[in-house]
Amino acid sequence: MLSYVVAGLALGAVYAIAAASLVVTHVSSGVFNFAFGAMAFAVARFYYFLYIEQGWPLPLAAFVAIGLFGPALGVLLYAVLFRHLRLRSPLVKIVATIGLSVALPPLVNLVLGQLVNVTAPGLAPQPVAVYRPFGAVVDMNQLITYAGLAVVLIVGTVLLRYTDLGLKVRALVDSEALTAMSGVSPARVSVGVWAFSALLAGLAGVLVAPTAGLSVDGMTFLMAAAFAAVVAARLRSLPTAVAVALAMGIVTSVIQRYLDPQSALAAQIVPSVPFLFMLVFLLAHAVRGRAGDAPAGGVLDRAVRAENAGAPAAMTRSGYLAPLAVLAVVACLPLILDDFWTGQTATGIALATTLLSCTLVTGEGGMIWLCQITFAGFGALLAADLTTNSGWPPLAAVLVSAVCVVPIGVVLGLLTIRLGNLYVALVTLTFGLLAQNLVFMRDRFYNSGQGIYMPRPEWALDNRTFALLALAVFAVLGLFVVNLRRSTAGLAVTAVRWSETGSRTLGLGIVPVKVLVSAVATFVAAVGGGLLALAYQSALPDSFNPFTGLVWLAVLVTVGARPVVGALVAGVAFAVLPSVFQTYLPTRWAEIPVILFGFGAVMLARNPEGIIAMHARQLRELSRWRQGRRAPAEEPSTPQGELV
Repeated sequence: MLSYVVAGLALGAVYAIAAASLVVTHVSSGVFNFAFGAMAFAVARFYYFLYIEQGWPLPLAAFVAIGLFGPALGVLLYAVLFRHLRLRSPLVKIVATIGLSVALPPLVNLVLGQLVNVTAPGLAPQPVAVYRPFGAVVDMNQLITYAGLAVVLIVGTVLLRYTDLGLKVRALVDSEALTAMSGVSPARVSVGVWAFSALLAGLAGVLVAPTAGLSVDGMTFLMAAAFAAVVAARLRSLPTAVAVALAMGIVTSVIQRYLDPQSALAAQIVPSVPFLFMLVFLLAHAVRGRAGDAPAGGVLDRAVRAENAGAPAAMTRSGYLAPLAVLAVVACLPLILDDFWTGQTATGIALATTLLSCTLVTGEGGMIWLCQITFAGFGALLAADLTTNSGWPPLAAVLVSAVCVVPIGVVLGLLTIRLGNLYVALVTLTFGLLAQNLVFMRDRFYNSGQGIYMPRPEWALDNRTFALLALAVFAVLGLFVVNLRRSTAGLAVTAVRWSETGSRTLGLGIVPVKVLVSAVATFVAAVGGGLLALAYQSALPDSFNPFTGLVWLAVLVTVGARPVVGALVAGVAFAVLPSVFQTYLPTRWAEIPVILFGFGAVMLARNPEGIIAMHARQLRELSRWRQGRRAPAEEPSTPQGELV
């Protein structure tokens, strides 16, 4: 038992270091850093490059990677992204950091090379020394992890409480405006905070690499697990975050003593422990009514904030011509492309239907849900099961499955109504991760990675016919969304999105409106999942990983969260562009589309309305400029000598 506790404390210490970084950056900047795992991967990969690939001495490689490269990365990211996010809306903050988490790992792999073997060393010299105090097994990497957490806590506590630098950081947390008025540069303090956060991210990444592996998935899991400790601390209390992180590590380790390591149950339960912790604390906060989003800065910051700063950007309503033109172009693609590219286009159209649910829940409802891909997975797996095992017609199975998934979305909507935007995002992400581990990975659905066979209708077996079928379904659902906007219910949804307080004043019910959006968005997502299963001709659980859903959301919001046609553009681009790069460009450039998708989401910090609305605004400005130049030329000139 003692060996399990010791191992759990080491794992919990890594979680605690990550949680400390997340808490410090959130309370000082108002940004919850979803890119923490990507930053940890970047530093850990650079350490591996110096120590293993270049043969540097371990202490020098660790100092340069963690002590120099990590803070430099934090300063660079602050200059490029984080300094623009403080007063932005919660949606922009979340999606911009998600975009960074999408773009940074493939960019690092493009520069340093893709690792085939993800086994990585920690900070202990090789071979790693092993000790047996009181019968427990402790290796040097674990001892270094304990020491690292102790140093972080002691140094962090001393700096924040007893130094002038700590006073400046606490002042920045209370009010950026008052901090500036006192003669302290908020920018310099923020740079220091983000540099320290990147250092902790690198330290956590290097420490967890020997057990989790030097992979994006391992670092992302580290980030998601640390979220639980941060949520328990209500995003503010560092001691609480550290205590919960240690408890989480111990529970994760001790529970393995009572489970068969080769059993499917162990593979499902052990990775779910951090997310079960998070779910319990989130529900506790919701019941107590203490899970609202704290506004960034103090009262003075909000008083001097520029008008509409941080508010959702005004969405422009495009005319019918542009959406119809996009539909016509996409409809022509299956008619002119060969079978392979027609199949890619069909997959993109099916994905666009799932993204349309994000348009509903985020663009229309203003709710930041990160589990639409999970609803799509439920719809796909249930439809495939009905078709293959019960003999249902494929399209009827897709429709009935979508109806059956709706209650899940309604219940989730009811549970999250009292939560703030950030907590809603974390609840829905947690729900998706639990569903992935506890439901999708079951043998009935996973089937050794092959999923469940999903046949297409007999009259739509070829890719061309299926692509047109998927486009017809998207067009019908898109028309429904457009009509919903114009209806009385749609006007109520718009009012609630802009101001819940004002909507209550007008007598609108917040609960019915959000439940309506939740139900419709869940139905559309499940239909999209069924179409994806038809496109793949198999319901593959691995295709519906919640972290893949973050990439989907980043692509959609980059294009535009509200335009219906934006979902179609985003879906086709996400499905087709990677194949274009893989087919016509060198292999090492295959991930460039993912990098572009991620940086597109990062650009939301400057253009929150998305690419479509941004270009529409630029075209209107160009048109007004041309009209302004034409107007003086058309005015009649005054004859010389005539009085004006």
